[in-house]
Formats: sequence, structure tokens, C-alpha cells
Amino acid sequence: MDASILTKLYKDVTGQEPQQVTELPSSGSNRRYFRLSGPRSLIGVLGTSLPENEAFIYLDQHFRERGLPVPEVLAVSDDKMAYLQEDLGDSLLFQAIAKGRATRSFSAEEKDLLVKTIRLLPDVQFNGAVGLDFSKCYPLAEFDVRSIMWDLNYFKYCFLKATGLEFSEDKLEDDFQAMAEVLMRSQSSTFMYRDFQSRNVMLRPDGTPWLIDFQGGRKGPFYYDVASFLWQAKANLPDSLRQELIDEYIDALRKYKPVDKEYFHEQLRHFVLFRTLQVLGAYGFRGYFEKKPHFMQSVPFAIANLRTLLEEPYPEYPYLSQILKQLTEMKQFSDELEKRSLTVKVMSFAYKKGIPNDTSGNGGGYVFDCRAVNNPGKYERYKPFTGLDPQVISFLENDGEILTFLEHATELVDASVERYKERGFTNLMVSFGCTGGQHRSVYCAQHLAEHIHQKFNVKVELIHREQNIEQTFLPKR
Repeated sequence: MDASILTKLYKDVTGQEPQQVTELPSSGSNRRYFRLSGPRSLIGVLGTSLPENEAFIYLDQHFRERGLPVPEVLAVSDDKMAYLQEDLGDSLLFQAIAKGRATRSFSAEEKDLLVKTIRLLPDVQFNGAVGLDFSKCYPLAEFDVRSIMWDLNYFKYCFLKATGLEFSEDKLEDDFQAMAEVLMRSQSSTFMYRDFQSRNVMLRPDGTPWLIDFQGGRKGPFYYDVASFLWQAKANLPDSLRQELIDEYIDALRKYKPVDKEYFHEQLRHFVLFRTLQVLGAYGFRGYFEKKPHFMQSVPFAIANLRTLLEEPYPEYPYLSQILKQLTEMKQFSDELEKRSLTVKVMSFAYKKGIPNDTSGNGGGYVFDCRAVNNPGKYERYKPFTGLDPQVISFLENDGEILTFLEHATELVDASVERYKERGFTNLMVSFGCTGGQHRSVYCAQHLAEHIHQKFNVKVELIHREQNIEQTFLPKR
């Protein structure tokens, strides 16, 4: 089907031929979109699936009747393979939060857009479900065990097998069944958008979010859309912001139902894992098989999400968890993740030999002066030893000054490590200096390095410069 049918529909609506017809960049689907300009700017759609078109047209009309912000469908071809809809402009939420996505530091304006969108979601799910004929949804009326297994096998065949990782299909299927049982205990009579993410949210000039691409929706649990939105791979939201937005969603959800927050969070994490696997399946199909680079570029973000999810065990799926852990450690993914991972360099040094240079180019980070702490080096019996030896450690800790000093330094560094991880920074340097770089600075650097590695599970490079001692703490996988 060519765009001439859209020209005819445009004339039916406006009474005039369009002055210009411009095809818009394609998305993940096979539908083609056009902007028709003239006395009125409209969006023309050429679909390839009649049931999919019918689902969108029905849902659009129903949502508009429920007062939800969706574009109006203005004209439909006789065969329903083409239609015209209201032009919402070009401003996607995904683009509006671009700076935040790049830096993982979201401005007040970006956060406000995200809050408006997540608070809109319960209205779509509950208000949108009132009077909705779910039998008109495409390709299924309801989120059920069969659709769960479709998505899990989509991941297995289109992504997992494509990586070359060996696994037992029988054991994997057992855990897939277990996951389906966990997900189905959350079934509800609400509308599940299914692809609720920032690329499917348009922003009007006043900043209000409007919704597009909901034709794959069906009856299903509301957790799914929360997982889809907040764990969208390229949205790159820091966990602290996700938690804020979850709280906003729960607050808006209470308009429709009471919420047990503990149960909500526990159930949500299963949907996050499921959605991540479904998305990887889509990336695999579009990337590995259809050779669309845009989708392969998103894989490292999804793998990073997966690695973070697996930090808290999923005992319900032991074999799946094992395979997913191996997946995140595969060289083709771990190398890319390593580039995005934080390395903390901790050094001890002597001030008389100069403050260490920061080879990462970031300017040196923290430099803590230990010289105010009581110095074991003043006493002859401690001169042969360093801050790694028990004699010196006992002296410093019994005196107590070093403990208070290190407590304050650790509090500062912990806050920075937390933010550096959230924002995707890759290097932080912390240096401790004393007179000779032998006792106090060595003690502090050693203890801080071990603390950071244990608490944050990041790579830590420890260098006692004047002692010619180096040690690397690698993250536990």
C-alpha cells in the first residue's frame, strides 16, 4: 500500500490536498508513519496487520471517551489498513530527558515530566479499563500463561541462543513455568499498556504527556507497565529516582485500590526481571536477525539492568538465575559493562614527595591529610613497621584519633561512590597523605579500600606509593 490513500483521507478531512507528505523515521514495528502538511498537520499511518489496526482504532476511541490523553483518529480507509490521526508534534519524553539519560543526573524539569507520566499510568490502567471490550485487543485479549511463555521463549530463541551460551532447555523451561506462576498471581482486570516507555509518550507544548502506540495492550497486571517504564533500558534511570517514581505511582494508584507497599515491591521485581528478558528477546530479534543497529546499542543497558537485578537473589528460579549470571559475564557483554563500571583508586603517599597525579584525567578526587593524627613514626619501636602491621594498627586504634578521622572521610567517600555509580561515572580517586607515607596514610587507605569493595562491590585499585605495594579488589560476580 502506498501513501496515496493517505492523501485521499486527508482531502476527505480537510477538503484540500496536502501540501507535503513526509515519511517519518520507522520505529520497532512494520507500520509506516507520514506527516501530511497543509491547512492542518496530520499523521498518516499505513499498517500491515488488520487486527492490529482495528485494535488501535478501537482503543483510541475508547480512551478518548474515558477522557485519556490520546491522539484522535480522524479518518480510516475502507479496508482499515490506513488511517489519519491528530498530530501531537515531535516532542518525545525520551528526547526531553536526554541530558538526564546521558548523565544520570536528572534536572527538576526532567523529574517533573517523569512524575507527570508515572502518575498518569493508573488512570490509563483503571479508568481505561472501565467498559473496555478486551476481546478487541491484539494479539491477545489477556495477559496469560501462554503469552508469558511466548515472551520467555522469545528471549530464549532470539537472544539467549544467539549468544552461543550453552544451557539445558528442560531446566530452563521448569523455571519459566515457575515464573509464569509467580506473575499470574498478580492478575487483575486492568488495562496493561505493555509497551509503556518514554518513546511512546509525546509531550504537548504545555508539558502534559500524551500516549501513543498502545495497540498491543490487553487485560493484565498493573506491575508490568511500571517495570516497563522505570526499567526501560536506555532511560538509564538511577535507582534512587526509580524509587521516587515508584512512590509517586503508588500514591496515584491509591485513588483506585489500597496498596501493601512491601508486597508491591516484592512482586514488582519479578515483573522487572520478566520485562528485561522480554526486551532482550526483542533486541535480539531486531538486532541479530533484522540487523537494526539501534536495538543492539540498547543491549548493554539491558544487560547492566539484569546484572543489578541479580544482586538480590531470585530463589524461585535457581537455574534461570545461574544462566542469566553467566550471560552477564560473557565477554561480549562484560567488556562493554566494564567500560561503564566505576573504578575507585585509593592511594597512600608522603606529602614530602608530592600529592599523587590522577592518571584518569579527572583532577585527583579526594585528598585527606592524616598528619593531625597521632604519629606512630615518632616512636622508635614502630619505625620498622607500616600501617598494615598489627603493632601499628593497635597503636592507632587504641589511641582512637584515626577511627574518628576515618569515619568522617568514609562518610564523604561513600556518598560520592553512591552517586558516581548512579550517574555512570567510571573513575574516582581517594588519597591519604601523611609525613612519610608509611603508617597513618597506609592504615587509612587500606581500610577504606576494603570498605568500599565490600559495601559497593566495585573495582578498587589500592596503591601504597611509598611502600611499593599494589592490590586490586575485583567486583564479585
